[in-house]
Formats: sequence, structure tokens, C-alpha cells
Amino acid sequence: MCAAALAALTAVPARAHQQPHWDVKDTGVSDVRFRGLAAVSRHTAWVAGTRGTVLRTADGGATWRDVSPPGAEELQFRDIEAFDARRAVVLAIGEGEASRVYRTDDGGATWTESFRNTDARAFYDCLTFFDRRHGLAMSDPVDGKFRILSTSDGGRSWKVLPSRGMPAALEGEAGFAAGGQCLVASGPGDVWLATGGAERARVLHSGDRGLTWSASDAPVPAGDPARGVFALAFRDRAHGLAVGGDFRPDQPSPKAAARTGDGGRTWRTADRPPSSYRSGVTWLPHSRGAALAVGPTGTDLTTDGGHTWRTVDTGSYDTVDCAPGPGCWAAGERGRVARLER
Repeated sequence: MCAAALAALTAVPARAHQQPHWDVKDTGVSDVRFRGLAAVSRHTAWVAGTRGTVLRTADGGATWRDVSPPGAEELQFRDIEAFDARRAVVLAIGEGEASRVYRTDDGGATWTESFRNTDARAFYDCLTFFDRRHGLAMSDPVDGKFRILSTSDGGRSWKVLPSRGMPAALEGEAGFAAGGQCLVASGPGDVWLATGGAERARVLHSGDRGLTWSASDAPVPAGDPARGVFALAFRDRAHGLAVGGDFRPDQPSPKAAARTGDGGRTWRTADRPPSSYRSGVTWLPHSRGAALAVGPTGTDLTTDGGHTWRTVDTGSYDTVDCAPGPGCWAAGERGRVARLER
């Protein structure tokens, strides 16, 4: 986001139409929930969701091309990472062989299945990339520890990393495949993993691309399988945001946002958190303090690095992502995709 757009977003406009807002795009589908989103630029974005659906736009959302992998209609895509308008990697979630990874190098015209989980105990939730070659995917605990999958060739092949550097999982602890942000990377080697479902929510950090990890408690709602940290965003290797809460619509989610300034070693509750559960979060480009968090009940904005949040939109979204270019996008239920406009 340019400086002028950020200034407009954080100011009180003279007229409502001057305020930057989500401009909903017509994707041509209404029976798909998009929880996977990759913002490449203001013009190009990829979304992935239920019914094995992947869409791509290269004209700012004016038109969308259905580039779904053939034969994937029964799969649930929950995360997608795109390097540009032609290359992307998408993750399907679920138990056993339902967890799969596909890669395309031609804008979705063809796909290659590069990983299929054969361990019935594993359930993959999220994936992330450090650069165009090196990436990780994470599974809920197997044999008492989160399982990490690694690629060094852009998602063309994958291997399970040794578990000896991973701390033991808590009873009932798992990740949430809610918006593709339970595993996020920053820089050449730092990666963070968000958890919930146990007596306390945690954020795990690795500084060596997933070989060794340390765990820190996060002060967000926990103590129930429906509560925890659902999404993370890091501006750099030190400054991060965590959002989540209780995803059940009839349950409150107080204090469901936290911030860190030391790479996730310690977390502090937001002074004024979002009013409801949030499943996606992203920093705005070219800003040290502005970020957006989204969920089924709306969008919240912080301009002070996560200390305070305020609701700026009441539309339903599950995930949000901003490209460096810039270009900010959000996606969610009923085929809903939007771009931030000013």
C-alpha cells in the first residue's frame, strides 16, 4: 500500500466513499469457501477452497479463470502459495491421503501432484515458503509431535523432517486449517507455527527452516478444541501478530489478538483486541504499524503494531494477504473475494 493510501485508511474521511474499502469481485462461484489466498500483486491473485477449486485473476479481479486441478473435486484446499502469475503450490487438507500438495508452472493449465500423505495419523494444515525454492508444510502431531514437511525445489518434491528438534505437543494440541496462516515464514530461515485446542495456545518458532523449534505461550483464548491461535503474520523476524479466539459463532472471543517484538519468545495481549474471532491477519506493505485482521464477522485495522484494533468492515472473510507490490486481497465463504481499494 502506498503512503497516500495508508494515510487515507488511518484517517477519518470527510465522505464515506473516500475511505479505502473492500471491493468485492465477482468470481462466478457461490458454492465455494475460499480459505486459501495468495496475493501476487494488485492485478494478480490466486484463491483455493472447497470442492477442489482454484481460481486465478490477472486483471485485478475483473475476470477469474478456473484453474482447478483435474480430479480434485472431493478435496478441500486450505492454503496456496504463489510465486507469480504462473507458479503456485496448493495444499489439500484432511486425514491420510486427503492431505496432498499440487504444483503448477503454467498458470494452472496443468498440475503435478508432488505429495500425497500415506500416514493415516497425519493431517496437514498449512504451508509456507521462505523463497521460491525452500518451503515447509505442517501436520497435526504424530507420535506426540507436530510433523514438518520440507521442500528445497519449489514444491516439486517433499520430505518429512526429523522430529528430534520439535518439542512435545500438549494434550489435544493441533493447528487450525482456517486461512492458510498457521505456518508463516520471514526471511531466509525463520518460521512460526500457531497452535490451539489444548489447555493453552502456543506459538512455535524455528530459526533453521524447521529443524529445531522452541515454544512460547500465547495469551489468547484456549482450553477447548475450538480455541487458539488461528493465524500469524510477521513483518520481519522480530515483530509479529497473532489472532484467533473461538471459531464457534455463539461463543465470545475476548482478548483474541496478541503481539510480539522479540520474534515470538514472548507475547502480549492487545490493549484493545478485535471484538470477535479472527482467522486471518496480514501486515500492510510499506508500513511499520498497520495491519488487517479478518473473520466471519468483519475486518479490523491496527495502526500501532497490534496494540489496538478497530472494526472497519463487517463483511465475512476467512483469510487476507497483501503483496509487496502492493495489493491487498481477502477471501471467504460463498465465493467471496475482494481487493482493497481507495
